[in-house]
Amino acid sequence: MTRVAKTSNPSLWWRLSWQLSLVIVAVVAAVIIGLCVWATTIMSPNMAMEETVGAVIGEAAARDHQGRFLLRETPGLQVLKQQNATLWFVAATTDGAHVSYGTIPPAYAQLAGLVHLFDDADIRGSAVTREIATIDSAETAIGEVRILSGGASSKGWPVLALLLRAYPIYVSLIAITLPAIFLAVPQIVRRELARVSDVAQKASEIEPHRPDTRLPVEGVAREVAPLVIAFNGALERLESEFRKRQRFLIDAAHELRTPIAIMQTRIDGMPEGMERGRMLKDVARLADTAEQLLAFERNDQATELHETVDLVAIAQTVVADLAPLAIGAGYQISLQSDIEHLVRRGSPSALERAISNLVRNAIEYGGNTGAITISVSADGRIDVTDEGSGIPDDQQELVFEPFYRVSPSSKGAGLGLSLVKQIVENHGGGVSLKSGPTGTEVTFRL
Repeated sequence: MTRVAKTSNPSLWWRLSWQLSLVIVAVVAAVIIGLCVWATTIMSPNMAMEETVGAVIGEAAARDHQGRFLLRETPGLQVLKQQNATLWFVAATTDGAHVSYGTIPPAYAQLAGLVHLFDDADIRGSAVTREIATIDSAETAIGEVRILSGGASSKGWPVLALLLRAYPIYVSLIAITLPAIFLAVPQIVRRELARVSDVAQKASEIEPHRPDTRLPVEGVAREVAPLVIAFNGALERLESEFRKRQRFLIDAAHELRTPIAIMQTRIDGMPEGMERGRMLKDVARLADTAEQLLAFERNDQATELHETVDLVAIAQTVVADLAPLAIGAGYQISLQSDIEHLVRRGSPSALERAISNLVRNAIEYGGNTGAITISVSADGRIDVTDEGSGIPDDQQELVFEPFYRVSPSSKGAGLGLSLVKQIVENHGGGVSLKSGPTGTEVTFRL
């Protein structure tokens, strides 16, 4: 299976999650700023100076030794007066004492003695004057001071002032929404991508021996559906070409039978001699290769694997059939079984061919000495062992590849163990091999 490199293939779930989260956060921030901008159109233009004036006067507020209210000439107050030539204000304590600075417009001069009655006010829209004034409160060392001010409306940034003033609202809003966004968005994205993960899981389960398998399109997002449909189309084209190859190989193997039979008949009619013997062996090898190739392709297309089979009975049949061949080659052959019957579902002919191929392989490569043992275990394991010289370590995985032969001089076509592996895997099992100087053991389990 192909591994997906995380560095070259970033997570779509992660990318969508953080990008959508950032978009939502940006929208929330834009709404907050937009509301502040809108609020500045209906609130006093002096709002930007209220905080500055209130802070300076709050620092300067004091009482003399007789308890009268006054404003000390602090550096901050001096700078404020220098930077705002048209600034005017009236500062009053809650008991009515007040001091003023600058030229107070006549329309607001009458309010000087009443400033202490207001906590907050925005004064504008009068037909008498176009001057805009505000009343704000400031906490000082001598208590609360209320300030009527104006003449500096063009100073400062009203939006920034409003943001600073309204921070308890939007900070608490952000504190609630941000965790919700970063928790909810990934879950939503994961749920929407779940169907894609299901399709990917189905794709990983597609095997050559399960024809007509297709990826599900139902429930897949419209944007992803064309990819799934295209993949299904590719599967159809591949299966079509695969069937053509199978038909060709089966037909070729069938067609080889006739000329092989003709050759064998003609050789049988030749006079006895070494040349006739070698030709008969070559034709027999050719015939065996054609039969194995035909069996290999037929088994590759086998789908009827649901008959009830007894593996012990099949092993007994194989041992009985091949015992003369094994004994004639110099071996002792035996069957060992822990149980009388081992019932499985599968193809009787295919499983008999698998065990037969293992025994034939042991006869050919076992060194023509020692014992060949076929063992059947209760857990569905079948072992075929010989006492030959073994298979080199670097070739033990290769022997299951089609047409691979450990020895170039081997009589076989290199399809025996490959066919065994194919049959066993078609039945949902697995094959393993252990080999050393004292012999080889091939095991398959159903």
